[in-house]
Amino acid sequence: MKGASGGIHAFAGTAPRGARPVDLVFRTVGERTSELALRLAIEHIGPRQVHVIDGVRPFSLAVERMLALDHEAVSHVVHMDADCLIFEDLRPFLDDNELPYVDCFVHDRFRGRIHCGVHVTRTDVLGAMARVKLPEGDLAYVLRPESRLRNAALAELGAEKQFKGFAILHDHFQRWSDVFAKYALRELRSRSAFQRQRLESAMAGWGAEIDHDVARHAIEHARRSVPAGADARVVQAYVTQIPQFAALEVARMGLGTQPPLTRSEVDEAAARLLARQAKPKVFGVGLPRTGGRTLAAALHVLGFDVVHAPSDPASLDAILRGDGDFSLLHHYDGIAGLAAAASFEALDQRYPGAKFVGTVRDEDAWVRSCLAHEADTETGERGPDAARAARALAHLRMEMFGGLAFDPACAVARSRAHRARLERHFQGRPGDLLVLDVTRGEAWATLAGFVGCASPAAPWPHKGRFSAQELAAMEPDD
Repeated sequence: MKGASGGIHAFAGTAPRGARPVDLVFRTVGERTSELALRLAIEHIGPRQVHVIDGVRPFSLAVERMLALDHEAVSHVVHMDADCLIFEDLRPFLDDNELPYVDCFVHDRFRGRIHCGVHVTRTDVLGAMARVKLPEGDLAYVLRPESRLRNAALAELGAEKQFKGFAILHDHFQRWSDVFAKYALRELRSRSAFQRQRLESAMAGWGAEIDHDVARHAIEHARRSVPAGADARVVQAYVTQIPQFAALEVARMGLGTQPPLTRSEVDEAAARLLARQAKPKVFGVGLPRTGGRTLAAALHVLGFDVVHAPSDPASLDAILRGDGDFSLLHHYDGIAGLAAAASFEALDQRYPGAKFVGTVRDEDAWVRSCLAHEADTETGERGPDAARAARALAHLRMEMFGGLAFDPACAVARSRAHRARLERHFQGRPGDLLVLDVTRGEAWATLAGFVGCASPAAPWPHKGRFSAQELAAMEPDD
Protein backbone atom coordinates (compact mmCIF):
# COMPACT_ATOMS: atom_id res chain seq x y z
CA MET A 1 0.00 0.00 0.00
CA LYS A 2 1.46 3.35 -1.02
CA GLY A 3 1.68 6.39 1.19
CA ALA A 4 3.76 7.53 4.11
CA SER A 5 3.20 5.80 7.43
CA GLY A 6 1.58 8.03 9.99
CA GLY A 7 -0.38 10.10 7.50
CA ILE A 8 -3.37 10.28 5.19
CA HIS A 9 -3.49 9.98 1.43
CA ALA A 10 -6.43 10.08 -0.93
CA PHE A 11 -7.18 8.88 -4.45
CA ALA A 12 -10.16 8.62 -6.76
CA GLY A 13 -12.39 5.59 -6.32
CA THR A 14 -14.45 3.52 -8.72
CA ALA A 15 -17.99 4.85 -8.24
CA PRO A 16 -20.35 3.21 -10.75
CA ARG A 17 -21.99 5.53 -13.27
CA GLY A 18 -25.27 6.86 -11.89
CA ALA A 19 -24.66 5.51 -8.38
CA ARG A 20 -24.96 7.63 -5.27
CA PRO A 21 -21.54 9.11 -4.42
CA VAL A 22 -20.18 7.58 -1.21
CA ASP A 23 -16.68 8.04 0.22
CA LEU A 24 -14.50 5.35 1.81
CA VAL A 25 -12.23 6.02 4.79
CA PHE A 26 -9.87 3.07 5.22
CA ARG A 27 -7.89 2.86 8.47
CA THR A 28 -4.78 0.72 8.71
CA VAL A 29 -1.89 0.26 11.12
CA GLY A 30 -0.21 -2.35 8.92
CA GLU A 31 -2.56 -5.30 9.50
CA ARG A 32 -1.73 -8.54 7.72
CA THR A 33 -4.98 -8.18 5.75
CA SER A 34 -4.50 -4.51 4.75
CA GLU A 35 -3.74 -4.93 1.04
CA LEU A 36 -6.51 -7.45 0.42
CA ALA A 37 -8.98 -5.58 2.63
CA LEU A 38 -8.55 -2.36 0.64
CA ARG A 39 -8.93 -4.11 -2.72
CA LEU A 40 -12.09 -5.89 -1.57
CA ALA A 41 -13.50 -2.66 -0.09
CA ILE A 42 -13.03 -0.69 -3.32
CA GLU A 43 -14.54 -3.56 -5.30
CA HIS A 44 -17.64 -3.94 -3.12
CA ILE A 45 -18.27 -0.31 -2.12
CA GLY A 46 -17.49 1.56 -5.34
CA PRO A 47 -16.44 4.76 -3.55
CA ARG A 48 -16.19 8.21 -5.12
CA GLN A 49 -13.06 8.98 -3.11
CA VAL A 50 -10.80 6.81 -0.96
CA HIS A 51 -9.02 8.25 2.08
CA VAL A 52 -6.38 5.96 3.63
CA ILE A 53 -5.43 6.75 7.23
CA ASP A 54 -2.13 4.90 7.44
CA GLY A 55 -0.31 4.18 10.69
CA VAL A 56 -1.81 7.02 12.72
CA ARG A 57 -1.59 6.23 16.43
CA PRO A 58 -3.14 6.41 18.98
CA PHE A 59 -6.59 5.68 17.63
CA SER A 60 -7.94 8.91 19.13
CA LEU A 61 -5.59 10.84 16.83
CA ALA A 62 -6.76 8.78 13.84
CA VAL A 63 -10.36 9.65 14.73
CA GLU A 64 -9.47 13.34 15.05
CA ARG A 65 -7.91 13.36 11.59
CA MET A 66 -10.76 11.30 10.18
CA LEU A 67 -13.27 13.92 11.32
CA ALA A 68 -11.28 16.68 9.61
CA LEU A 69 -11.64 15.11 6.14
CA ASP A 70 -13.75 16.87 3.51
CA HIS A 71 -16.81 14.89 2.32
CA GLU A 72 -18.75 17.84 0.92
CA ALA A 73 -19.99 16.08 -2.22
CA VAL A 74 -21.42 12.96 -0.54
CA SER A 75 -24.26 12.16 1.87
CA HIS A 76 -22.67 9.11 3.53
CA VAL A 77 -19.20 7.80 4.30
CA VAL A 78 -18.12 4.21 4.86
CA HIS A 79 -15.45 3.97 7.54
CA MET A 80 -13.69 0.64 7.86
CA ASP A 81 -10.66 -0.94 9.47
CA ALA A 82 -8.06 -3.01 7.68
CA ASP A 83 -8.95 -6.09 9.74
CA CYS A 84 -12.24 -6.38 7.77
CA LEU A 85 -12.63 -8.38 4.55
CA ILE A 86 -15.81 -7.57 2.61
CA PHE A 87 -17.28 -10.35 0.46
CA GLU A 88 -20.62 -8.78 -0.52
CA ASP A 89 -21.63 -6.06 -2.94
CA LEU A 90 -22.70 -3.17 -0.66
CA ARG A 91 -23.80 -0.95 -3.55
CA PRO A 92 -27.53 -1.85 -3.54
CA PHE A 93 -27.73 -0.97 0.14
CA LEU A 94 -25.60 2.17 -0.15
CA ASP A 95 -27.67 3.48 -3.05
CA ASP A 96 -30.90 3.15 -1.03
CA ASN A 97 -29.72 3.94 2.49
CA GLU A 98 -30.86 7.22 4.10
CA LEU A 99 -30.32 6.25 7.75
CA PRO A 100 -28.09 8.51 9.88
CA TYR A 101 -25.79 5.75 11.08
CA VAL A 102 -25.53 2.02 10.36
CA ASP A 103 -23.14 -0.22 12.29
CA CYS A 104 -22.35 -3.38 10.33
CA PHE A 105 -22.56 -6.86 11.80
CA VAL A 106 -19.61 -9.02 10.77
CA HIS A 107 -18.26 -12.51 11.46
CA ASP A 108 -15.52 -12.06 14.04
CA ARG A 109 -12.75 -14.64 14.53
CA PHE A 110 -13.11 -14.53 18.32
CA ARG A 111 -16.66 -13.35 19.07
CA GLY A 112 -18.87 -14.62 16.25
CA ARG A 113 -21.54 -12.22 14.98
CA ILE A 114 -20.86 -8.75 16.32
CA HIS A 115 -21.15 -5.21 15.03
CA CYS A 116 -17.75 -3.60 14.49
CA GLY A 117 -15.15 -2.57 11.96
CA VAL A 118 -17.38 -1.17 9.19
CA HIS A 119 -19.75 1.80 9.66
CA VAL A 120 -21.95 3.81 7.28
CA THR A 121 -22.33 7.36 8.60
CA ARG A 122 -24.30 10.32 7.27
CA THR A 123 -22.19 13.44 6.93
CA ASP A 124 -24.31 15.51 9.33
CA VAL A 125 -23.47 12.94 12.02
CA LEU A 126 -19.76 13.34 11.23
CA GLY A 127 -20.16 17.10 11.58
CA ALA A 128 -21.82 16.66 14.96
CA MET A 129 -19.02 14.30 16.06
CA ALA A 130 -16.44 16.96 15.23
CA ARG A 131 -18.31 19.47 17.42
CA VAL A 132 -18.47 17.29 20.55
CA LYS A 133 -16.58 18.68 23.55
CA LEU A 134 -15.68 16.18 26.27
CA PRO A 135 -14.35 16.70 29.78
CA GLU A 136 -10.70 16.00 30.52
CA GLY A 137 -10.08 12.42 31.61
CA ASP A 138 -13.20 10.95 29.98
CA LEU A 139 -12.54 7.19 30.38
CA ALA A 140 -15.10 6.15 27.76
CA TYR A 141 -13.26 8.35 25.24
CA VAL A 142 -9.89 6.85 26.18
CA LEU A 143 -11.21 3.33 25.54
CA ARG A 144 -13.52 4.00 22.58
CA PRO A 145 -12.93 7.46 21.13
CA GLU A 146 -14.97 6.96 17.96
CA SER A 147 -17.95 5.37 19.71
CA ARG A 148 -17.93 7.99 22.45
CA LEU A 149 -18.07 10.87 19.98
CA ARG A 150 -20.61 9.16 17.76
CA ASN A 151 -23.07 8.38 20.53
CA ALA A 152 -22.87 11.98 21.74
CA ALA A 153 -23.46 13.21 18.17
CA LEU A 154 -26.46 10.92 17.65
CA ALA A 155 -27.91 12.18 20.93
CA GLU A 156 -27.43 15.79 19.76
CA LEU A 157 -29.28 15.02 16.52
CA GLY A 158 -31.95 12.92 18.23
CA ALA A 159 -31.04 10.12 15.81
CA GLU A 160 -31.22 6.35 16.24
CA LYS A 161 -28.31 3.96 15.71
CA GLN A 162 -29.17 1.10 13.33
CA PHE A 163 -27.45 -2.17 12.45
CA LYS A 164 -27.10 -4.31 9.33
CA GLY A 165 -25.32 -7.59 8.71
CA PHE A 166 -23.13 -8.19 5.68
CA ALA A 167 -20.76 -10.89 4.45
CA ILE A 168 -17.69 -9.48 6.18
CA LEU A 169 -14.91 -11.29 8.02
CA HIS A 170 -13.36 -9.44 10.98
CA ASP A 171 -10.12 -10.29 12.80
CA HIS A 172 -9.43 -13.37 10.71
CA PHE A 173 -5.83 -14.00 9.48
CA GLN A 174 -4.27 -11.30 11.69
CA ARG A 175 -0.71 -11.13 12.97
CA TRP A 176 -0.32 -12.52 16.49
CA SER A 177 1.06 -9.21 17.75
CA ASP A 178 -2.10 -7.49 16.50
CA VAL A 179 -4.28 -10.14 18.17
CA PHE A 180 -2.45 -9.50 21.44
CA ALA A 181 -2.91 -5.73 21.12
CA LYS A 182 -6.63 -6.09 20.39
CA TYR A 183 -7.36 -8.38 23.30
CA ALA A 184 -5.33 -6.46 25.84
CA LEU A 185 -7.52 -3.51 24.89
CA ARG A 186 -10.62 -5.73 24.80
CA GLU A 187 -10.06 -6.65 28.44
CA LEU A 188 -9.96 -2.99 29.42
CA ARG A 189 -13.18 -2.43 27.48
CA SER A 190 -14.89 -5.33 29.27
CA ARG A 191 -14.91 -4.05 32.85
CA SER A 192 -18.63 -3.48 33.10
CA ALA A 193 -20.72 -6.46 34.24
CA PHE A 194 -22.42 -6.81 30.85
CA GLN A 195 -19.23 -6.61 28.79
CA ARG A 196 -17.43 -8.96 31.18
CA GLN A 197 -20.15 -11.54 30.66
CA ARG A 198 -19.99 -10.95 26.93
CA LEU A 199 -16.24 -11.52 26.79
CA GLU A 200 -16.35 -14.61 28.99
CA SER A 201 -19.14 -16.18 26.93
CA ALA A 202 -17.00 -15.67 23.81
CA MET A 203 -13.90 -17.12 25.51
CA ALA A 204 -15.89 -20.22 26.49
CA GLY A 205 -16.08 -21.11 22.81
CA TRP A 206 -12.38 -20.68 22.08
CA GLY A 207 -10.30 -23.70 21.20
CA ALA A 208 -6.61 -24.57 21.22
CA GLU A 209 -5.69 -22.48 18.17
CA ILE A 210 -2.69 -20.17 18.48
CA ASP A 211 -4.88 -17.11 17.88
CA HIS A 212 -6.98 -17.98 20.91
CA ASP A 213 -3.91 -18.68 23.08
CA VAL A 214 -2.50 -15.26 22.20
CA ALA A 215 -5.81 -13.57 23.01
CA ARG A 216 -6.01 -15.32 26.40
CA HIS A 217 -2.44 -14.27 27.21
CA ALA A 218 -3.24 -10.66 26.29
CA ILE A 219 -6.29 -10.60 28.53
CA GLU A 220 -4.27 -11.87 31.47
CA HIS A 221 -1.52 -9.33 30.78
CA ALA A 222 -4.01 -6.45 30.85
CA ARG A 223 -5.62 -7.74 34.05
CA ARG A 224 -2.23 -7.91 35.78
CA SER A 225 -1.03 -4.56 34.47
CA VAL A 226 -4.08 -2.32 34.97
CA PRO A 227 -5.98 -2.73 38.25
CA ALA A 228 -9.76 -2.62 38.32
CA GLY A 229 -10.97 0.92 38.89
CA ALA A 230 -7.87 2.54 37.41
CA ASP A 231 -8.45 6.11 36.28
CA ALA A 232 -8.20 7.38 32.71
CA ARG A 233 -4.56 8.47 33.11
CA VAL A 234 -3.39 4.97 34.12
CA VAL A 235 -5.46 3.32 31.40
CA GLN A 236 -4.16 5.73 28.76
CA ALA A 237 -0.55 5.04 29.75
CA TYR A 238 -1.07 1.28 29.31
CA VAL A 239 -3.01 1.70 26.03
CA THR A 240 -0.17 3.79 24.60
CA GLN A 241 2.34 0.99 25.34
CA ILE A 242 0.22 -1.91 24.07
CA PRO A 243 2.08 -2.26 20.72
CA GLN A 244 5.40 -2.65 22.57
CA PHE A 245 3.89 -5.11 25.04
CA ALA A 246 2.42 -7.09 22.13
CA ALA A 247 5.75 -7.51 20.33
CA LEU A 248 7.53 -8.50 23.55
CA GLU A 249 4.92 -11.00 24.77
CA VAL A 250 4.42 -12.71 21.40
CA ALA A 251 8.19 -13.22 21.22
CA ARG A 252 8.16 -14.67 24.74
CA MET A 253 5.51 -17.16 23.58
CA GLY A 254 8.01 -18.39 21.00
CA LEU A 255 5.86 -17.54 18.02
CA GLY A 256 7.60 -16.94 14.70
CA THR A 257 6.55 -15.02 11.63
CA GLN A 258 3.36 -16.10 9.91
CA PRO A 259 3.52 -17.03 6.22
CA PRO A 260 2.18 -14.60 3.60
CA LEU A 261 -1.59 -14.50 3.33
CA THR A 262 -3.05 -16.09 0.21
CA ARG A 263 -6.33 -15.23 -1.47
CA SER A 264 -7.28 -18.91 -1.75
CA GLU A 265 -7.22 -19.50 2.03
CA VAL A 266 -9.24 -16.34 2.57
CA ASP A 267 -11.85 -17.29 -0.05
CA GLU A 268 -12.16 -20.80 1.40
CA ALA A 269 -12.78 -19.46 4.90
CA ALA A 270 -15.27 -16.88 3.63
CA ALA A 271 -17.31 -19.50 1.75
CA ARG A 272 -17.46 -21.68 4.86
CA LEU A 273 -18.19 -19.01 7.46
CA LEU A 274 -20.48 -16.67 5.57
CA ALA A 275 -22.98 -19.16 4.12
CA ARG A 276 -26.46 -17.75 4.63
CA GLN A 277 -29.79 -19.40 5.29
CA ALA A 278 -33.23 -18.11 4.38
CA LYS A 279 -34.96 -16.25 7.24
CA PRO A 280 -38.51 -15.02 7.78
CA LYS A 281 -39.26 -11.35 8.31
CA VAL A 282 -39.62 -10.48 12.01
CA PHE A 283 -41.54 -7.49 13.38
CA GLY A 284 -41.54 -6.10 16.91
CA VAL A 285 -45.10 -4.81 17.38
CA GLY A 286 -45.15 -3.81 21.05
CA LEU A 287 -45.77 -0.27 22.24
CA PRO A 288 -42.95 2.11 23.27
CA ARG A 289 -41.26 1.45 26.64
CA THR A 290 -42.08 -2.29 26.49
CA GLY A 291 -38.60 -3.39 25.38
CA GLY A 292 -38.66 -2.85 21.62
CA ARG A 293 -35.03 -1.74 21.53
CA THR A 294 -34.04 -4.75 23.63
CA LEU A 295 -35.98 -7.04 21.31
CA ALA A 296 -34.22 -5.58 18.27
CA ALA A 297 -30.83 -6.10 19.95
CA ALA A 298 -31.70 -9.71 20.80
CA LEU A 299 -32.81 -10.38 17.23
CA HIS A 300 -29.52 -8.95 15.99
CA VAL A 301 -27.66 -11.48 18.13
CA LEU A 302 -29.80 -14.23 16.57
CA GLY A 303 -28.83 -13.06 13.08
CA PHE A 304 -31.84 -10.90 12.14
CA ASP A 305 -31.18 -7.36 10.92
CA VAL A 306 -34.04 -5.36 12.43
CA VAL A 307 -34.46 -1.58 12.29
CA HIS A 308 -35.75 0.02 15.48
CA ALA A 309 -37.82 3.19 14.98
CA PRO A 310 -36.78 3.91 11.35
CA SER A 311 -36.48 7.61 10.53
CA ASP A 312 -35.37 7.63 6.89
CA PRO A 313 -37.62 9.65 4.53
CA ALA A 314 -39.14 6.61 2.80
CA SER A 315 -40.06 5.02 6.15
CA LEU A 316 -41.57 8.27 7.43
CA ASP A 317 -43.73 8.40 4.31
CA ALA A 318 -44.77 4.76 4.84
CA ILE A 319 -45.76 5.60 8.43
CA LEU A 320 -47.94 8.47 7.24
CA ARG A 321 -49.56 6.26 4.57
CA GLY A 322 -50.04 3.36 7.00
CA ASP A 323 -49.70 0.75 4.23
CA GLY A 324 -46.67 -1.15 5.57
CA ASP A 325 -44.70 -0.48 2.38
CA PHE A 326 -41.30 0.11 3.97
CA SER A 327 -38.67 0.12 1.22
CA LEU A 328 -35.87 -0.60 3.70
CA LEU A 329 -37.34 -4.12 4.04
CA HIS A 330 -35.64 -4.85 0.71
CA HIS A 331 -32.44 -4.88 2.77
CA TYR A 332 -33.56 -5.60 6.34
CA ASP A 333 -35.21 -8.58 8.04
CA GLY A 334 -37.74 -6.55 9.98
CA ILE A 335 -38.79 -3.46 11.94
CA ALA A 336 -39.45 -2.92 15.64
CA GLY A 337 -41.25 -0.07 17.37
CA LEU A 338 -44.33 2.07 16.84
CA ALA A 339 -44.00 2.02 13.06
CA ALA A 340 -44.48 -1.76 13.00
CA ALA A 341 -47.04 -1.80 15.82
CA ALA A 342 -49.31 0.63 13.98
CA SER A 343 -49.22 -1.30 10.69
CA PHE A 344 -48.92 -4.95 11.68
CA GLU A 345 -51.99 -6.02 9.65
CA ALA A 346 -50.51 -4.51 6.47
CA LEU A 347 -47.11 -6.06 7.22
CA ASP A 348 -48.72 -9.45 7.77
CA GLN A 349 -50.44 -9.19 4.39
CA ARG A 350 -47.27 -8.09 2.59
CA TYR A 351 -45.00 -10.73 4.17
CA PRO A 352 -46.69 -14.13 4.48
CA GLY A 353 -44.83 -16.33 6.96
CA ALA A 354 -43.46 -13.37 8.92
CA LYS A 355 -43.04 -13.57 12.69
CA PHE A 356 -44.54 -10.94 15.02
CA VAL A 357 -43.36 -10.28 18.59
CA GLY A 358 -45.60 -8.19 20.83
CA THR A 359 -43.51 -6.95 23.74
CA VAL A 360 -45.44 -6.23 26.95
CA ARG A 361 -44.71 -5.29 30.55
CA ASP A 362 -46.48 -4.67 33.85
CA GLU A 363 -48.96 -1.82 33.30
CA ASP A 364 -47.94 0.27 36.33
CA ALA A 365 -44.26 -0.01 35.45
CA TRP A 366 -45.07 0.82 31.83
CA VAL A 367 -46.97 3.97 32.77
CA ARG A 368 -44.11 5.11 35.04
CA SER A 369 -41.61 4.52 32.26
CA CYS A 370 -43.74 6.42 29.74
CA LEU A 371 -44.16 9.37 32.11
CA ALA A 372 -40.41 9.48 32.76
CA HIS A 373 -39.80 9.39 29.01
CA GLU A 374 -42.29 12.24 28.49
CA ALA A 375 -40.34 14.33 30.98
CA ASP A 376 -37.14 13.82 29.01
CA THR A 377 -35.90 16.88 27.16
CA GLU A 378 -35.27 14.87 24.01
CA THR A 379 -37.69 15.99 21.28
CA GLY A 380 -36.98 13.63 18.39
CA GLU A 381 -34.74 13.75 15.35
CA ARG A 382 -33.16 17.12 14.61
CA GLY A 383 -31.52 16.16 11.34
CA PRO A 384 -32.52 17.09 7.78
CA ASP A 385 -35.89 15.27 8.00
CA ALA A 386 -36.93 16.66 11.40
CA ALA A 387 -40.22 18.17 10.18
CA ARG A 388 -41.31 14.98 8.43
CA ALA A 389 -40.26 12.92 11.45
CA ALA A 390 -42.35 15.16 13.73
CA ARG A 391 -45.43 14.63 11.53
CA ALA A 392 -44.90 10.86 11.49
CA LEU A 393 -44.45 10.74 15.26
CA ALA A 394 -47.58 12.83 15.81
CA HIS A 395 -49.52 10.48 13.52
CA LEU A 396 -48.34 7.42 15.46
CA ARG A 397 -49.06 8.96 18.85
CA MET A 398 -52.58 9.91 17.83
CA GLU A 399 -53.22 6.43 16.48
CA MET A 400 -51.63 4.43 19.30
CA PHE A 401 -52.15 6.69 22.36
CA GLY A 402 -55.16 8.75 21.32
CA GLY A 403 -53.39 12.10 21.67
CA LEU A 404 -50.10 13.94 21.42
CA ALA A 405 -49.75 14.23 25.20
CA PHE A 406 -49.46 11.05 27.25
CA ASP A 407 -52.61 10.49 29.31
CA PRO A 408 -52.12 7.40 31.53
CA ALA A 409 -55.78 6.26 31.58
CA CYS A 410 -56.19 6.69 27.83
CA ALA A 411 -52.82 5.07 27.12
CA VAL A 412 -53.61 2.01 29.24
CA ALA A 413 -56.92 1.60 27.45
CA ARG A 414 -55.19 1.90 24.07
CA SER A 415 -52.49 -0.55 25.16
CA ARG A 416 -55.08 -3.14 26.11
CA ALA A 417 -56.94 -2.56 22.86
CA HIS A 418 -53.69 -2.99 20.87
CA ARG A 419 -52.91 -6.31 22.54
CA ALA A 420 -56.49 -7.53 22.00
CA ARG A 421 -56.28 -6.49 18.35
CA LEU A 422 -53.02 -8.43 17.96
CA GLU A 423 -54.42 -11.57 19.55
CA ARG A 424 -57.62 -11.35 17.54
CA HIS A 425 -55.74 -10.90 14.25
CA PHE A 426 -53.45 -13.88 14.90
CA GLN A 427 -56.09 -16.12 16.47
CA GLY A 428 -55.47 -19.71 15.44
CA ARG A 429 -51.91 -18.90 14.30
CA PRO A 430 -49.77 -19.54 17.41
CA GLY A 431 -46.61 -19.85 15.35
CA ASP A 432 -46.90 -16.31 14.02
CA LEU A 433 -47.34 -14.20 17.18
CA LEU A 434 -45.25 -14.28 20.36
CA VAL A 435 -46.28 -12.12 23.34
CA LEU A 436 -43.06 -11.51 25.25
CA ASP A 437 -42.23 -9.70 28.50
CA VAL A 438 -38.52 -8.92 28.12
CA THR A 439 -38.33 -7.47 31.66
CA ARG A 440 -38.86 -10.82 33.39
CA GLY A 441 -35.48 -12.48 33.18
CA GLU A 442 -33.71 -13.67 30.09
CA ALA A 443 -35.95 -14.79 27.25
CA TRP A 444 -33.48 -16.41 24.86
CA ALA A 445 -35.11 -19.83 24.75
CA THR A 446 -38.59 -18.43 24.07
CA LEU A 447 -37.52 -15.92 21.41
CA ALA A 448 -34.93 -18.15 19.72
CA GLY A 449 -37.36 -21.05 19.48
CA PHE A 450 -40.04 -18.79 18.03
CA VAL A 451 -37.82 -17.57 15.17
CA GLY A 452 -36.20 -20.99 14.62
CA CYS A 453 -32.76 -20.42 16.13
CA ALA A 454 -30.70 -22.02 18.88
CA SER A 455 -30.27 -20.02 22.10
CA PRO A 456 -26.91 -18.21 22.06
CA ALA A 457 -24.34 -18.14 24.86
CA ALA A 458 -24.29 -14.33 24.81
CA PRO A 459 -25.94 -12.41 27.67
CA TRP A 460 -29.45 -11.12 27.12
CA PRO A 461 -29.23 -7.47 26.01
CA HIS A 462 -30.96 -4.79 28.06
CA LYS A 463 -31.25 -1.67 25.94
CA GLY A 464 -32.85 0.99 28.08
CA ARG A 465 -32.16 4.68 27.75
CA PHE A 466 -28.53 5.42 28.56
CA SER A 467 -26.31 8.46 28.49
CA ALA A 468 -23.80 8.81 25.67
CA GLN A 469 -21.00 7.78 28.03
CA GLU A 470 -22.88 4.70 29.21
CA LEU A 471 -23.61 3.72 25.61
CA ALA A 472 -19.95 4.08 24.70
CA ALA A 473 -19.00 1.83 27.61
CA MET A 474 -21.26 -0.91 26.24
CA GLU A 475 -20.00 -0.77 22.64
CA PRO A 476 -18.38 -3.94 21.30
CA ASP A 477 -16.75 -2.26 18.29
CA ASP A 478 -13.07 -1.40 17.80
